[in-house]
Amino acid sequence: MTVYLDHAATTPLDPGVLAAMRPYLEAEFGNPSSLHAFGRAARQGVEAAREQVADALDVAPLEVLFTSGGTESDNQAVKGIAWAARDAGRGRHLVTTAIEHHAVLDSCRWLAGSAGFELSVVPPQPDGVVDPERLLAAVRADTVLVSVMAANNELGTVQPLGVVGPALRERGVALHTDAVQAFGRAPLDVDGWGIGALALSAHKFNGPKGVGVLVLRRELPAVPVLHGGGQERGLRSGTFNAAGIVGCGAAAALTAETMATQIPRLRALRDRLLGALLGVGGVTLNGSATARLPHNANVAVRGCDGEALLLALDAAGVAASTGSACQSGAAEPSHVLAAVGAPADRAHLRFTCGRTTTEHDVDAAAAAFTDCVKRLRDAGGGFL
Repeated sequence: MTVYLDHAATTPLDPGVLAAMRPYLEAEFGNPSSLHAFGRAARQGVEAAREQVADALDVAPLEVLFTSGGTESDNQAVKGIAWAARDAGRGRHLVTTAIEHHAVLDSCRWLAGSAGFELSVVPPQPDGVVDPERLLAAVRADTVLVSVMAANNELGTVQPLGVVGPALRERGVALHTDAVQAFGRAPLDVDGWGIGALALSAHKFNGPKGVGVLVLRRELPAVPVLHGGGQERGLRSGTFNAAGIVGCGAAAALTAETMATQIPRLRALRDRLLGALLGVGGVTLNGSATARLPHNANVAVRGCDGEALLLALDAAGVAASTGSACQSGAAEPSHVLAAVGAPADRAHLRFTCGRTTTEHDVDAAAAAFTDCVKRLRDAGGGFL
């Protein structure tokens, strides 16, 4: 038995996406910046992908920039917008939340520690949702950027961008959001919510690894983090990864086309799995039961060590995660779980469903979970 329930970490490449990429790995191999026929053919693929992403997010193609992934997109947005505002004399104050991805938190902290910015970090409520009033109260006259993720990568909790964004727009403060987990699983209203910058990563929605998206609204000034050939409006220099970008576009189009049917399907699978997990004694839900992504089941397990339980599940053929998979595989305490006050003496596991998940998968995973928890508890929990 092999069951993959770690779709928040990465997703399998969709066969149709691979088919779209294949010509740009073979015959259409030219550099998209070249003027000859080989280059023009590759550039056409890049620009078609840009339009697919723009259509999926209801933004202008000019506002879609391709990067190497969500981490680069977050770094470019946070640093680029902050530096541009500083250089224009608008201020040096940043606001973010304690449950952001490290790409955002570490960028903000770097700016505060090395570039003369001030930083306010707003804690979440115990359910993993940030209070919009508390967040807005942290905004000052010299605030130049607020960064709030659309949905948390560990807990799956959806953040109130629809409240925060319009309020920030009225105050003239830029809003950046890491939407890596949310795209295809929750609504994203870039224009209506006043989002100035938005980050995506293709491998989170059945596209290839190594390709990301930064939506940067045309009216929002930013300076580049990378310097070189001046590609992507001068904000992201480097040779285009044409095959990867084409795959990103195909995956974005597929995600947008199937979102209406995938969300209820994922929610049903998640609820089926969660019902079984919570039926095991001493298992509780982490994060809000309602303001959460439809594919995410994050649970706390009393009487078990997290790494031991994860490895036991892996030996049983079930792939899940504990903490975040974006931390070099290190078994470190989760800053997200710490921020919501999750008990440190319990195992915390995240199960996330995806496009390829079936009812058989979740039933098999639930049975394996029940067996592994019992065996570990009988053996003392697996604590070192």
